[in-house]
Amino acid sequence: MEKLLKVISNRAVIIVLLILLQLGVLFAIVFRFQNYFVYFYTFYLLISSFVVIKIINSRSNPAYKIAWIIPIMLIPVFGTVIYLVFGRVRFSKKEKTKMEVIQEREQLANERTVPKAKITDGNQNAIIQSNYLSKYGESSLFTHTTSEYYPLGEQAFEAMIEDLKKAEKYIFMEFFIVNDGEMWQTILDIMIKKAREGVDVRFIYDDFGCLFTLPHGYDKKLRKEGIKCCVFNPFIPVLSPIFNNRNHRKITVIDGKIAYTGGINLADEYINAIERFGHWKDNSIKLVGEAAWGFSLLFLSMWDFVNSTESRVEEFIPIYEANELPETKGYYQPYVDSPFDRETVGMNVYLNLINRATDYVYFTTPYLVIDNLLMEALCNAAKGGVDVRIITPHIPDKWYVHAVTKSNYAQLIEAGVEIYEYTPGFIHSKTCVVDGEYATVGTVNLDYRSLFLHFECGVWMYKTKGVDDVLQDHLETEKLSQLITLEEAKNVSFPKKVLQACLSVFAPLL
Repeated sequence: MEKLLKVISNRAVIIVLLILLQLGVLFAIVFRFQNYFVYFYTFYLLISSFVVIKIINSRSNPAYKIAWIIPIMLIPVFGTVIYLVFGRVRFSKKEKTKMEVIQEREQLANERTVPKAKITDGNQNAIIQSNYLSKYGESSLFTHTTSEYYPLGEQAFEAMIEDLKKAEKYIFMEFFIVNDGEMWQTILDIMIKKAREGVDVRFIYDDFGCLFTLPHGYDKKLRKEGIKCCVFNPFIPVLSPIFNNRNHRKITVIDGKIAYTGGINLADEYINAIERFGHWKDNSIKLVGEAAWGFSLLFLSMWDFVNSTESRVEEFIPIYEANELPETKGYYQPYVDSPFDRETVGMNVYLNLINRATDYVYFTTPYLVIDNLLMEALCNAAKGGVDVRIITPHIPDKWYVHAVTKSNYAQLIEAGVEIYEYTPGFIHSKTCVVDGEYATVGTVNLDYRSLFLHFECGVWMYKTKGVDDVLQDHLETEKLSQLITLEEAKNVSFPKKVLQACLSVFAPLL
């Protein structure tokens, strides 16, 4: 009985029940008017027609359009209602305007506080990619930075706690998932200790990402401990499309001199302290030097957006002693992607890398749920002789997403792409390395939600040590992975093919 009461009182369960209740009331109203079916149905056909026209004329991804048009045309009454409730995937105009103002302030802060770096070796491909990120990725190009790449979450965790202990001025942390356990409790203890020492400790977590892992009002608990905390997009049990846009970013900044980003969240499976889907393969990259300040600015822009504040960024600029900045080797450029604008930065970073590859392009991703544009880019690169390889999980965390992932294998393999599955378990790292010159590490999955709906971040690298590290990690991971043959990709039973086809159509909504 005690366990049952605990389950029933869980915030996630209550929210689900309330949403189901609202849907039930909505559909009950529809059935209530069944006596006026002809008039009611005609009215809904007209509404559905306008909705379909609106979807077609929108600038959304074509796959996302199809995923909504099909249910609306098949079941105009319920399909239209569900679309009007959940299908509009943008924030309000007021929130967009607020973010635009903050981004303008951030751009000015970049111009005031970031040293002007330029790629000086004459490589136009690198210059074009960097220019794009400077204009749309909300950050600048940095030199005087070194990196340490961690191919496993537990390695990144060990390094992170040592750096957190050394914080003197501020700690900024921003994560999608936080779950009580060894990892989070260790970090939390350090954050509380530092806050009591006078360090400015700030923490942002996504409410939907923590829906099943943190209790309601957890931010208040952290504030009582001296940690400045805010919740991104608080999830409320009201039928609304707003929960589609989540903060999937992972950022840690210490004194503006050290920054971390990558795939790991703050939960024990990410460091293999517990086992969920076999061995959890994840990653993180540590930046030391000027590029860390770039992540400070990105964090502060999100902090100002959530709290409706205006940070004085000059107060957080790191001061370096003589010869403290590391020697320059290559270039680093942090970047973010936002669903507020029509610019799909995360996808364009990948497309720019794929389309400019001449030797090889290697990806690791937990999900392979891509649109036609990415599919064609990968296939065309392989057909042109570029060595294209992708590593995905063997043990999935979501069976239905994995089914869509596997449904894409055959087309890619036929074009010459090599697909590997990480046999020890689940791979959650999101990396791309190209020609031994470029690499990116961050939070952007090869799936619709990451590419079109979520707030994401990463770091683009050119001729850095990090590029070599990502390449080495990919090659070592391949040794632990199974190469999928075309016969295996095609050897799918008819019921599974039907399931994959259905899931693929609605993949953008998953």
